[in-house]
Amino acid sequence: MKAFLMYPDRDFDPDQLLVRRERELHHNRGMRRVDTEKELSLADVLPWNAVALRQDLGLDHVILAMANDEDAVLADVATVALLTSLTDRAVLHYRQDVLADSLQQREIVRAMYQIAVDAIMSERKNFWGSSFMRYPAGTLHRAVDVLEAFVGQLRMLRGIADRSEGRFTSQGFTRLFSMLRAELSDDYFALIEAHLKRLKFRHGTLISAQLGNGNQGIHYVLRRPHDDPRNWLMRLLGGKPPGFTYQLAPRDEAGAHALSRLNDQGVNLVANALAQSTDHILSFFQMLRTELGFYVGCLNLRDRLGAIGEPICLPSPAPARSRILSFSGLYDIALALSKGEKVVGNDLNGNRKDLVVITGANTGGKSTFLRSVGQAQLMMQAGMFVPAQRFAVEVCTGVVTHYKREEDASMESGKWDEELSRMSAIIDRLDPDAMILFNESFASTNEREGSEIAGQIVHALLARRVKVLFVTHLYHFARAFFCEDADHSAFLRAERRPDGTRPYKLVEGEPLETSYGEDLYKSIFLHARPPLNPETARTG
Repeated sequence: MKAFLMYPDRDFDPDQLLVRRERELHHNRGMRRVDTEKELSLADVLPWNAVALRQDLGLDHVILAMANDEDAVLADVATVALLTSLTDRAVLHYRQDVLADSLQQREIVRAMYQIAVDAIMSERKNFWGSSFMRYPAGTLHRAVDVLEAFVGQLRMLRGIADRSEGRFTSQGFTRLFSMLRAELSDDYFALIEAHLKRLKFRHGTLISAQLGNGNQGIHYVLRRPHDDPRNWLMRLLGGKPPGFTYQLAPRDEAGAHALSRLNDQGVNLVANALAQSTDHILSFFQMLRTELGFYVGCLNLRDRLGAIGEPICLPSPAPARSRILSFSGLYDIALALSKGEKVVGNDLNGNRKDLVVITGANTGGKSTFLRSVGQAQLMMQAGMFVPAQRFAVEVCTGVVTHYKREEDASMESGKWDEELSRMSAIIDRLDPDAMILFNESFASTNEREGSEIAGQIVHALLARRVKVLFVTHLYHFARAFFCEDADHSAFLRAERRPDGTRPYKLVEGEPLETSYGEDLYKSIFLHARPPLNPETARTG
């Protein structure tokens, strides 16, 4: 059975990396020593620049909100979904439809997720209770117990599928419910429960064998017990049917071991088959939890944003190369989550623009705006809603950031060399139709040299059809592009009121030669200065 809630034709986690990682971490919690070097790493499935994206775009706030601050499984699912961007618009619409259903029927989706979690937990309880039962009879006993628990969880899933008919419209959910109704029929449950009841062997096991060399038993086969046609009263009064029996002495340990070995040989094939069936159903529950986990994470995030009154919308993914970038009310979701209150949103009509240059006053919201665009692009290409009132953007082959870094004492070279080295690594991996976000890059040298280098790099990127958003204080760089090709570039400026206050809104406007550093100086050195003591002034 397959859920197909993330892709229309394949699993979200085909190699079950997330499942194996979570299971390994779960087992390690119960041990005194954790060997972290052997733990499975998400880096195996994440893009090369995942660390930079999380740091520069503040994605950890989003991931924690999706995980409800504590669910490690949801955190891993959110991390992989956010950072492994989709480029197929059909799959994006597929996920958006499933998400729209989830937002409308949130209680049902959460109930299904909890059923999957409970099923996995029931298997783990049996795992710890029988981890030392490595013989066939023990394997069979454990498999029967686990399957009995699974049957109960499957019945609940089937009940949800029956009650939810007509309430979901997405292809993902309607196909999942159709599959559950078809494969988990009443006849299926009746048959599997009859088999489980028989496999408990309350009246002993019936095994046939043949004699081999030296009268050794060979070809052991577990047989179906003979049905007794008598009614319960005849069975009670009539006694046991005749047959040849041999009863072991109470203290015959050797005989008990021999009988146990005979029983193990008889049930070995059945135990293996039942264990494989258990693993198959467990794999379904693990896959269902993983894929539902993405949508449960979206519900958690929606609840957090709703509590502070922030809007969301389902974005409109446009084809690559269409040069669509248009939104209203876009805000920095990480800032809103960390502050726990509404933050200022921004509007932009950047359609048919290859380059967006953001200039203006210090602490005016430029970096916040840039971060919000990167967040929304990644969320859109994960199939999620975005933090805006309206958002339309083209699908990109990847999102890359080049942010200034603070001075690091461990650096073997200066900041300028580090910036160029990081830029070179980005160029080596950048594909056409990607999006790159620059935040005050190439400012660690003088204005003229920084402007020249930045201009050459941006020209090369635009020639390779890479969309560029650039926050900068390099006036000559910004002014050169403004004069050169304003038709294919958008220029935004952080707004500053006449009294020096910042509304944190960006407006269209040509680059100015000043960044109003005087405002920053006053706010730090004058407003924060303690009042002068008159006595000290006279004597000083």
